[in-house]
Amino acid sequence: MAGRRAAEPYAPGSTQSLPLEPLSRNRATPTAPDAHEQGVTRRPVRHFSLLGVVWDDPEAELHGRVQVRTRAADTGTWSGWQDVETHNADHAADRGTPESTSGRVRGATAPLWVGDSDGVELRVRSQPEKAEAASAHHGTGIRNLAAAPPLPYGLRLELVDPGDDAPPHGASADGPRTADLAETSAAAGASAAEASAAAGASAAAEASVVNADLAPLDATEIPALNSAETEQEFLALNAGELTEQQQARPYVGPRPRIVTRRGWGANEGLRERGFRYTKKVKAAFVHHTASGNNYRCSQVPSLIRSIYRYHVKSMGWRDIGYNFVIDKCGKIYEGRAGGVSRPVLGAHTLGFNNNSMGIAVLGSYGAKKPSSAAVKAIARLTAWKLGLYGMNPRGKTYLKSAGSNLHRKGKKVRLNVISGHRDGFRTSCPGRKLYGKLGSARSNAARYQGR
Repeated sequence: MAGRRAAEPYAPGSTQSLPLEPLSRNRATPTAPDAHEQGVTRRPVRHFSLLGVVWDDPEAELHGRVQVRTRAADTGTWSGWQDVETHNADHAADRGTPESTSGRVRGATAPLWVGDSDGVELRVRSQPEKAEAASAHHGTGIRNLAAAPPLPYGLRLELVDPGDDAPPHGASADGPRTADLAETSAAAGASAAEASAAAGASAAAEASVVNADLAPLDATEIPALNSAETEQEFLALNAGELTEQQQARPYVGPRPRIVTRRGWGANEGLRERGFRYTKKVKAAFVHHTASGNNYRCSQVPSLIRSIYRYHVKSMGWRDIGYNFVIDKCGKIYEGRAGGVSRPVLGAHTLGFNNNSMGIAVLGSYGAKKPSSAAVKAIARLTAWKLGLYGMNPRGKTYLKSAGSNLHRKGKKVRLNVISGHRDGFRTSCPGRKLYGKLGSARSNAARYQGR
């Protein structure tokens, strides 16, 4: 695994993977490393903008505290210590699915956005009180505070460089255009780099074609439509499949503007080829990325590219986990590839990825209120996407659990059509402040649908 990542080409974007080392010695056996404290000593590194910690076993939990400080590349100033959110296992593909059993998946913290940096220092400390809380959480009954569990095996610090900004319209982020594929593939003695570029171009075309009924090929955004235009499009796309009542009153909100994967500069060569779909979209789960709020909206394409690379290269997923991403300025971005109007199977809410979609608001919203623009964007997006599948944003629905720490496998769970992540999994996501805004999002989404 380490050799494969070491051979990863630097551009576009890259990931540095640094093994954690013991920071102290075992008090009982001074010559032995302490399994409860590891880290990375202060050092210069290649430029990066986002970081996280991963470990070998995706089922293992990190009971402890992860703190990091980084050096700003432009000023050389070191930040203070920042906490990295450790509980991230609840954002994942359902157990037993091809994505979760690929053999590539690793446990991980949430990613943290730190901006352009060229130095890092990390410390990870096991904390018994957190271990006890988690054990009580899962019903194991462990009460021995002194018996702090060792840290997970194979801890590594991942430093992600998002690569260059999104290319201008007409340029390719992944190599030759689709029209050049045949010529590139047929060229005698084509190098591995050319073959990789051709594969990337083919994947980029694949990701664009699935939105072709909404926007031109290679579009950087899917334009907004007003209510009348959205209803006309909806009726045209579903001709012959709608009831008389649906034809008379579609209850679909106006389509919002959505930045495509090409628009945020996705390197389509990173993800697994092909798409996976569920049957329909009966519910939307709202998340926060827990990646911090210190980003500018102009940096969002870089931030999304970083999360995408972290999900795929560091955590071992087939693509970015979320179906949509929203920034604090209210802009909506296409997430996992497969078509924004289609029921793309994501990896966002462990146990409830089937027949749902995941919307992630960039930032951390436990103590900070989400912007009104972001909450409005949630309402606009859900009014449109849920409306395509006949769902009332103010209503309830049933989803069958694939197994989580809150709902057993096979249980039919009654949920709000617009739910927070914590409704399907015992977690703090999407943060107390964002969760408190979901009622407003439901009401506004229903209003956008004309209900």
